[in-house]
Amino acid sequence: MTTAPRRTALDALHRALGATMTDFAGWDMPLRYGSERDEHLAVRTRAGLFDLSHMGEITLTGPQAGQALDHALVGNLSALAVGRARYTMICEAGGGILDDLIVYRLGEDEYMVVANASNAQVVLDALTERAAGFETVVRDDRENYALIAVQGPASPGILKSVTDADLDGLKYYAGLPGTVAGVPALIARTGYTGEDGFELFVAPGDAEKLWQALTEAGADAGLVPCGLSCRDTLRLEAGMPLYGHELTTGTTPFDAGLGRVVKFDKEGDFVGRAALEAAAERAESAPPRKLVGLVATGRRVPRAGYPVTAGGTVVGEVTSGAPSPTLGKPIAIAYVDAAHAAPGTEGVCVDIRGSHEPYEVVALPFYKRTR
Repeated sequence: MTTAPRRTALDALHRALGATMTDFAGWDMPLRYGSERDEHLAVRTRAGLFDLSHMGEITLTGPQAGQALDHALVGNLSALAVGRARYTMICEAGGGILDDLIVYRLGEDEYMVVANASNAQVVLDALTERAAGFETVVRDDRENYALIAVQGPASPGILKSVTDADLDGLKYYAGLPGTVAGVPALIARTGYTGEDGFELFVAPGDAEKLWQALTEAGADAGLVPCGLSCRDTLRLEAGMPLYGHELTTGTTPFDAGLGRVVKFDKEGDFVGRAALEAAAERAESAPPRKLVGLVATGRRVPRAGYPVTAGGTVVGEVTSGAPSPTLGKPIAIAYVDAAHAAPGTEGVCVDIRGSHEPYEVVALPFYKRTR
């Protein structure tokens, strides 16, 4: 029995714009509206507008909401200031990553956890189970939010024209309630593109009005609607991990070079602590593989799952790969044996359907904004 993909509040608008739609994590989502390369470059140089309403919002309220999250996640969320956000992860008892998350502290006793669409139910179930015994209520808020992102160097100017919120005072990884184009919203300075930008959490019934207002406000600045395809190449250039690729239940935060998100110094025990302490020790002494960037010297594009080789021997595996519109070359992220992971290591190739194509090992990210 097959289930029809879910549709966001902006579905009719995407179709009216001629978007190519695709099934993503059970949602019918826009893949692209025209040229994914043009959409990518618009975000790098001007601004892009994204529908991210497939993401999963979960709210925890109550006097022990922070302590419950400290127990359930690897981060120290009770120490998060009201109005700020933090990138963190939820792990299995064995240390494997169930999902990477952004957590917003909305009030003294209120937090919002944003999970990836593909893992939202898993995260909801795990948080509900792990919060038992704490004075907190875990609420599934997925039906209560639409999420629209405006990303790129022109995004602050565009958003300022339709809100009186203090965007200049809004730091990276912070959020504040405000009104945008007459619509109540949580305005967050977060994103998944490597550029400055904002994510706007609104009621689904307000999503179309907000999208149209931002489209009009951004017309002179070159704002374009953007699909999931360019979102992936943007995050890839920025070296940002994607769950199911760089992050899985078979990897720990330390395997992915993201051990900094694990806070061993917080009060109390947390799920996965013992396994993650062992993973931290392994990563410090003799890591088996490291996550690296690869840049092609040729034109052939690597894809997830392709073997990385050196001297004809497999030394790693590509987790994500695509042509980079910014660099003008194919790029990839890969887990590679530590002996071949140093930037500049020679003799590293990607086996692309039997042809061993040469690649340069580089440090991540491939792209970092300077403004």
